Amino acid sequence: MVKKKVIIIGAAGRDFHNFNTRYRDDESSNVVAFTAAQIPDIDGRKYPKELAGKLYPKGIPIFPEEELPELIKKLRAEVCVFSYSDVTYQKVMSVSAIVNAAGADFLLLGPEGTMLRSSKPVIAVGAVRTGCGKSQTSRRIIELLMKRGLRVVAVRHPMPYGKLAAQKVQRFATIGDLAKNNCTVEEMEEYEPHIVRGNVIYAGVDYEAILRQAEKDPKGCDVILWDGGNNDFPFYKPDLMITITDPHRAGHELRYYPGEVTLRLADVVVINKIDTSTPESVQVVRESIEKVNPKATVIDGASPIKVDDPAVIRGKRVLVIEDGPTLTHGEMKIGAGIVAAKKFGASEIIDPRPFIVGRLKETFKLYPGIGTLLPAMGYGEQQLKDLEKTINNTDCDSVIIATPIDLNRITKIRKPNTRVYYDLQEIGDPNLTQVIDEFIRKHKLNKK
Repeated sequence: MVKKKVIIIGAAGRDFHNFNTRYRDDESSNVVAFTAAQIPDIDGRKYPKELAGKLYPKGIPIFPEEELPELIKKLRAEVCVFSYSDVTYQKVMSVSAIVNAAGADFLLLGPEGTMLRSSKPVIAVGAVRTGCGKSQTSRRIIELLMKRGLRVVAVRHPMPYGKLAAQKVQRFATIGDLAKNNCTVEEMEEYEPHIVRGNVIYAGVDYEAILRQAEKDPKGCDVILWDGGNNDFPFYKPDLMITITDPHRAGHELRYYPGEVTLRLADVVVINKIDTSTPESVQVVRESIEKVNPKATVIDGASPIKVDDPAVIRGKRVLVIEDGPTLTHGEMKIGAGIVAAKKFGASEIIDPRPFIVGRLKETFKLYPGIGTLLPAMGYGEQQLKDLEKTINNTDCDSVIIATPIDLNRITKIRKPNTRVYYDLQEIGDPNLTQVIDEFIRKHKLNKK
């Protein structure tokens, strides 16, 4: 048998999952390489033999996506599989043009061939863009389930930036588990809010192995909650699919891959951030939902903010720090930190760009649209040091920390600072309480 040579185009997440579910045991294919984008320091590594399976005893090399045209010719690849998320349709088809011009086929794998089935009921939370509010929605759903006496195990979309073989299956039940697993800032931002609320969260690389372990978690498991990443569709077959939209980026729900997929798959669509959006933008989102998924239940939502110490903001020249991926490839121009600065009367929002150091300069060069916000980038130790130095270099009176974790725990900020919190708040009916109660009845999960 002549094996078809395949390159998987990814960003350390969906690419590995697509390999594991579609190609790892496929004797008719030979995955000759991965390419990497979006995440620093991924290229130059290997997908290790311990995860790649018996057909790949030497593992699989990972190259920068910039080398894709040459790789196709050098490795004689016949198929390239696009496997990352939160990109414009223009970007997807631009990569397709590069692939086709080099002589290979361009492929997008769909849910049916990549979703795994669980023995437990699954609720999946996705979004049309990164930064829409998936995490706060997941937290709200978990709270509702736990109030009804149900044991919830969350599984997070992958962020495997370290030693891949060691990250096959990761379980986080305590804050100490974050340090034990050498988590990046981006990982801590996703895992820590679950841990402090008392539920277990899993992540890693091999999502079949993760699922089977989560189903048998020592604390018990009645429901699996898939906490999605970027705007990707779930790795697990959902019994209830909830998709979050964002009127701050109205229209993006029909222009980004695979966000429109998550919108079309949704049983429930949440229009978030209505409290800080214009009626015109909200209407654009409503019309998009009606156009592609008119049968979905639509929930109106707000993201009201809370601040530890408003006095740190009032009348002050402030530096605003927001979630990194949301500002970079998520293209957000306004987040909870900016809302807090305006609401509590900051005199000025300081532009961090004159003060940035080290690898943060690369971030602003790659994403020039970030503007007067500082992304909390911490993919590695050096980035975290650069973030700390940039914060302390910035000529400001105080700092607004609008990240899901307290940066004071992992950096030394030598300026007055305060944290901003935000949770999902449903507006009127229908609401998530009704949706979850129906889910519980349907799957006969009543405990209280």
